[in-house]
Amino acid sequence: RRVFGNDTRRNMIPQAYDERVTIGLRRLRLAPPAWRLHCVRAALAVLRSCCLSEGTGVPVDNIREEFGGEPVAAFSMSHPAVPALYIVLTLGLTMFSMQPVLIALSLAGGLAYGFATRGAARTLGALRWQLPVILIVAVLNPLFSASGSTELFRIGMRAVYLESMMYGLCVGGLFVASVLWFEAAASMLGYDKVLALLGNAAPVIALMISMCMRLIPQFLRRGRTVLAVQDAIDVPGRAPADPVRSCLRASSVLMGWGMEDSLERADAMRSRGWGAASRRTTYARYRLRRGDVAALVGLAVFGAAAVAVAWTATTQYSFYPQLSVPAPWLGYVVYAAWMVLPCVLHAIDEKRFG
Repeated sequence: RRVFGNDTRRNMIPQAYDERVTIGLRRLRLAPPAWRLHCVRAALAVLRSCCLSEGTGVPVDNIREEFGGEPVAAFSMSHPAVPALYIVLTLGLTMFSMQPVLIALSLAGGLAYGFATRGAARTLGALRWQLPVILIVAVLNPLFSASGSTELFRIGMRAVYLESMMYGLCVGGLFVASVLWFEAAASMLGYDKVLALLGNAAPVIALMISMCMRLIPQFLRRGRTVLAVQDAIDVPGRAPADPVRSCLRASSVLMGWGMEDSLERADAMRSRGWGAASRRTTYARYRLRRGDVAALVGLAVFGAAAVAVAWTATTQYSFYPQLSVPAPWLGYVVYAAWMVLPCVLHAIDEKRFG
């Protein structure tokens, strides 16, 4: 019979077995530093492999932020209520300020923040579809809304007016600016911050928003992975595959992948007791401190000034029947300062932590 067999261990006196375990733990604590370093390296390798893999349950974005792989977002050191207030006010100002100067300032602020956080390559790559959208809306609007007083040319019996084209150009710029600020909102307010902000007040809505903020980028990444794999398995010399069939095959793979993940996620939520009680306790990771309260008050005052500027500029401007000419005004400086505030905070955080 082996000395360390299961039968001997089962028949061992409990006190002797506890002493052996205690001696083993002492030896583990007294291990040489090189052995400990080896264990730390192995643990980091495991974390790195988990970060590179999908569906492991490890929050990839949190790990990247922890190891400094991603740029520091604006309001990163504040309570989630601070960036949430800024995002709500900025999106409201962007979507309801139908004035060319305000739209241009909002578009410039969104592009500047995109350059600062996502890099020039990704931001310019997104402009490949954003600029055509602006041009398409500007060209199509005069065909559906023939209004104005400055006729440019005619297409058959249809007159194309400058006012209609400018209105379409502003609508397209407003749409692209809103998209840019939604992308900025995703970087300022991660899914964990949304869950911490709305977890107690509206847990279902908070969970849906946080899951959508995580799953939509994950769905896009997986789509690019599937298309890359399809391009890699093409045989040289064979006729290229039909792009329509490739897209349909990729959609089928993504749908199956997403349904499988949804089942696993539902089982995980059920095993963790989701929905077992009407009211649940939550872990408060973020604490509202005096600095956060001061930031909220400052943002509220600053935002009220920006809203007043937007209201004044929008009500005094008109597209029809004749375009108004925006006059120089100091209020635009306040609006521009509001839009570039995340870039300034990002530069300060990068200088402090980078």
